[in-house]
Amino acid sequence: MSAAPLHFHGERLMLDPDGAAYWPAKRVLIVSDLHLEKASAAAMRGSLLPPFDTKTTLEKLHRLIRLYHPACVVALGDTFHDMKGVERMNANDRARLLQMTKDVHFIWITGNHDAAATGLPGESVAEWRDGVFLLRHQAEPRTGMRSVDVEISGHYHPKASVNTAALRISRPCFVTDSARLILPAFGAYTGGLDVRDPAITRLFPRGLRVFLLGQAKLFSFPLGQLI
Repeated sequence: MSAAPLHFHGERLMLDPDGAAYWPAKRVLIVSDLHLEKASAAAMRGSLLPPFDTKTTLEKLHRLIRLYHPACVVALGDTFHDMKGVERMNANDRARLLQMTKDVHFIWITGNHDAAATGLPGESVAEWRDGVFLLRHQAEPRTGMRSVDVEISGHYHPKASVNTAALRISRPCFVTDSARLILPAFGAYTGGLDVRDPAITRLFPRGLRVFLLGQAKLFSFPLGQLI
């Protein structure tokens, strides 16, 4: 796989085709919106989904931890699909997640689906700052932020569509400008919001650029090339 570099005020982030961001200088791996146990939540409402979302998502996270060897993993909220998700995990998935928290320090940012990663080792915080980066679940207006602050968030599950010579492709994506980065949802069973939706475009008044997730690399487009 080939990660794409993104630079903010002299700091380099690597955008991974699996939908994570890595900060090499501090060895921080950033993921968002895992929505673990979404299938079991759907089953409780009578809507049956294959019950493998948690396993698939954790396997992908484990693969990235082995690839980057981070000192810290920051999860940008909605780690679980609902407040009771951690209680519904099966024994194997719970053991896998707990082992990862033993190997790497985790910071759990609270989201709108999960008020806290209850019972899991690590820190649970509303937002986390290191250097120029301010990490939170949902992007906010820049009022009150320092001019050098770079906000990294999730929440919107951004996706974008482009036409190729053969077909139309719609994929999850990163969304960014010079001062903000929104990550795609990392979870296996997560929908998406088109980046042209006003909920996203209003956050980028000077324009945005997307990085579509591909099989082994990212594909970058400005907003005007999207369909």
